[in-house]
Amino acid sequence: MIKIPGEKLIWMYKTMLKIRHFEDKIHRLFLEGNMPGTIHLYQGQEAVAAGVCANLERSDVITSTHRPHGHALAKGVAIKSLMAELFARSTGCCGGKGGSMHVGDPDVGMIPAIAIVGGGIPVATGIALAFKFQKSKRVAVSFFGDGACNEGSFHESLNMGAIWNLPVIYVCENNLYGASTSIRVAVKIRDLAERASSYGIPGVVVDGNEAISVYQATSKAVERARGGQGPTLIECKTYRRGGHSRSDACNYRDKEEEKMWLTRDPVVILRERLTKDGILTPEDSKQMEKEIEEELTQAIHFAENSPWPKPEEALEQVWA
Repeated sequence: MIKIPGEKLIWMYKTMLKIRHFEDKIHRLFLEGNMPGTIHLYQGQEAVAAGVCANLERSDVITSTHRPHGHALAKGVAIKSLMAELFARSTGCCGGKGGSMHVGDPDVGMIPAIAIVGGGIPVATGIALAFKFQKSKRVAVSFFGDGACNEGSFHESLNMGAIWNLPVIYVCENNLYGASTSIRVAVKIRDLAERASSYGIPGVVVDGNEAISVYQATSKAVERARGGQGPTLIECKTYRRGGHSRSDACNYRDKEEEKMWLTRDPVVILRERLTKDGILTPEDSKQMEKEIEEELTQAIHFAENSPWPKPEEALEQVWA
């Protein structure tokens, strides 16, 4: 078992807290009509973003999905710029042009998220190919949901990544539903990670609500990738605490299933583990929450007082 330094565990816990508080705040702001567009929230999946990104360097690159806020915060996108983007302001990380489903910041190693299901998988594979040509030790990581595993982009990318031994890690966040479609009716295999064997690469299944398990699986995958041994497919079994999007009441989910999963809160699981091991105290956790709430208050004030993009800016940063 990989020994994780105490400061790394604290970073993961604080990152997960930050994601949870950010998403809770965003949900309320959207319901109040203070933000345009729609949202796909990340509550319940925080252990995946934190556990994976805790293994990455700033120079490593991730691609994300239509549920990207957690990945953005874990990879280092500033809360102020992320909040401003959701408010569609020019100070946002994408100039107010992307909105909730297209956030990112290349300066910290996050390509603006791609809302097309499975769209980020070939992009990460291409980035990994560039890293290999450059003889770099950098790695690319693609986050995607279980629904993306039935897309052609998934299969084509894994095959390409495998045959060229590219430094890419494919992270499937299996929250059991592609929008409202249960994984049980979408595939016939029990574990999506089994598909890795078709391409001759390792496939690993982890408890996606256990940040430490995610960290350890990713650590091995990153070591393989940096060492020129090629990709790994990591399936993180997890569960979103809310609906697919803000208008989804989750009426399609079995209530007993929902009850069971909601008792397995990844933030609580890590907090209890760190408290038991003497790494975190209740006072530490309360102080972190206070600091995060203050940071969120400042970010909302910054966003609300930032200028709107000018109409002519719609013609900038456009490529044929």
